[in-house]
Amino acid sequence: MTDSMTIGIIAGSGLGEALLDGIDPRGVKHHFPETPFGRPSGTIVTATYNDVNIAILQRHGDGHVLNPAAVPYRANIFALKELGCTHLIASGATGSLREDIHPGDLVLVDQIIDQTNDRKRTFYEHAAVHVEFAEPCCGVMRSWLLSASKTLEGQTVHETGTYVCMEGPAFSTRAESELHRQWGADLIGMTAVPEAKLAREAEMAYALVSLPTDYDCWKPRDQADQQSLLLEIIGNLQKATQASINLIRAALDDVSRLRENPSSAHDALKLAIWSDKTKIDRAEVDRLRPLWGRHI
Repeated sequence: MTDSMTIGIIAGSGLGEALLDGIDPRGVKHHFPETPFGRPSGTIVTATYNDVNIAILQRHGDGHVLNPAAVPYRANIFALKELGCTHLIASGATGSLREDIHPGDLVLVDQIIDQTNDRKRTFYEHAAVHVEFAEPCCGVMRSWLLSASKTLEGQTVHETGTYVCMEGPAFSTRAESELHRQWGADLIGMTAVPEAKLAREAEMAYALVSLPTDYDCWKPRDQADQQSLLLEIIGNLQKATQASINLIRAALDDVSRLRENPSSAHDALKLAIWSDKTKIDRAEVDRLRPLWGRHI
């Protein structure tokens, strides 16, 4: 990639602010743009970190007020694209479906199973656009993050993981949790879809860092003290969040791998627009120009 590279970071509460620690505030800008899909979850903060352009967005808004189904995913991805993002790092809390993926670990997700049922999954509702999605998370970015993880002492980072994205907002039943384990899934969460699909439609490389907080409900646990369980989950989330901050900072210290190895996601629309381009409504072409303009 060229120096026009900008790395977007879609974060949970607390991660974004921590990443800005030590950055000259004179170089920090705040954006809350209007998009064809409404406004994003909250303010997008842009800055320069070690000569790398970054853009940070809190997925659930200020104060975590948006539940997973209410997140304006299309507005978020569109706004980040308009701000020049070429790569996205997303983080999010999950439940672990595997004994060896411990709460507080980090997982570099490589596969996603979509079990959502009430979300807009595409920008292109008035054209036939079919992007390749066999590998939902960018291999170049995963390799880059894995390399950076080697510098983190005492932190377990799993190289791969299959993430089931459920609709929510309620958590799984035990039968569902056991079913997901039988499918070979490793993690259960609520936010990877449609986020990853929209990123691909916007030709942005996407990486997902999962933050396991508990073992979901497949693993028996003492229900007698719910308060202690909640405190344990919060503690695990704080540990994993700090670990993800350390990982992202370490990765941003050297982005040469990203510059030297373009992602296939950057040309995702090259063969994906099946509609006769002369027949697509011109108002729709213009409305979505930041996404597909170079191909039409």
